[in-house]
Amino acid sequence: MALDGEDFVHPADRSPRYTIVEISMFEGRSKEPKKELMRLLFRRFEAELGIAPQDLEITIRESSRENWAIRGKPGDELALNYTVAR
Repeated sequence: MALDGEDFVHPADRSPRYTIVEISMFEGRSKEPKKELMRLLFRRFEAELGIAPQDLEITIRESSRENWAIRGKPGDELALNYTVAR
């Protein structure tokens, strides 16, 4: 969600382009795939959006599959057509 300029409070060492990205995902991925995702986001935000790494904050929130519901089913009852990387 974007805020109006006068409502946007950001740390003094960040620019008005300061952006927070929050990612929700199933738990189970190891540290390295999550770090690679964050590195990729830093690179792509800078290259494609002109948002410097200093102005990007990324948070990954993980929860167990039973706390999700997708395609009309609880996540722990859902057959995924992909493997969660470890």
